[in-house]
Amino acid sequence: MPDIHEGDGVVTQITTVKLSPDKQGEIIRLMTERARFMATQPGFVSVNLHRSRDGGQVVNYVQWTDEQRLAAAHNSPQFRRAWSRFGEIAEEIDPELYDVIHVEQAERSFA
Repeated sequence: MPDIHEGDGVVTQITTVKLSPDKQGEIIRLMTERARFMATQPGFVSVNLHRSRDGGQVVNYVQWTDEQRLAAAHNSPQFRRAWSRFGEIAEEIDPELYDVIHVEQAERSFA
């Protein structure tokens, strides 16, 4: 579970991947492998994958301690290994960096 707070200096990358619904399972497998690798890298905080119910999108929500460590992990040969296949099956990949500016949470947890 991500620990999202305003002003904590954590960098957030949200990547939206648009794809053909018949490719969603393969994209999720590739992104899950890459998420497991990222979890072993310095500066990693969390990663969350979300799939659209219509099968046409996957969203990756990543938190990292700083932009430099995120870039280093993205540029590592291990991370890039499956990039060509990822690019072949995704129709559009849109990564963006964000800063958290407001958080509102329920007073109780949902289990």
